Amino acid sequence: MSEALKQLAGLIEEKQADAVISTQITHGELTVVVALNAIPDFVNFLRCDRECLFSTLVDITAVDYPGREKRFDVVYHFLSMYQNHRIRVKACLREDEHVPSITSIHPSAGWFEREVFDMYGILFSGHPDLRRLLTDYGFRGHPLRKDFPTTGYTEVRYDDKEKRVIYEPVSLIQEYRQFDFMSPWEGAQYILPGDEKGEGAE
Repeated sequence: MSEALKQLAGLIEEKQADAVISTQITHGELTVVVALNAIPDFVNFLRCDRECLFSTLVDITAVDYPGREKRFDVVYHFLSMYQNHRIRVKACLREDEHVPSITSIHPSAGWFEREVFDMYGILFSGHPDLRRLLTDYGFRGHPLRKDFPTTGYTEVRYDDKEKRVIYEPVSLIQEYRQFDFMSPWEGAQYILPGDEKGEGAE
């Protein structure tokens, strides 16, 4: 399988030299990094080329790297049932850039692109109906971004008096705690609240 993937990577690099930035085979899977504006043409090539035939779009997702200039990786997974191969296609983009939609090539991409937009705030140019998919109307922020607060911005509860669902700012009943996940055998290098009470007990 590894030799077949090497041949496939060489073929893709040769035929799509303008689009491909790099190829890599890890854990028996081929990853191809492409230029952002080349995504639609490259995806169409993967689907139509007789030696590729990646006709099935499995998933579209993204990865957030807040410290990087090109903050996001948008990631596509394709399957070729004809050749029994899988491929991962990645493209890097800045927060202010748009990703060309591939809904005209794979109609099923509509839902995947909406999910990525909802969770990461990545915009897809040319998408026919780019709306939030998993969060509620008026939801603030994008939950899978690394800078999204773990508590969120609002909380939801049902009010018995008003007989409706109410949105209100998050109010924490207790102070938010930080955990350091140190080895329990080494012990913490600081005094925890309440430890001072046991100092004079010996």
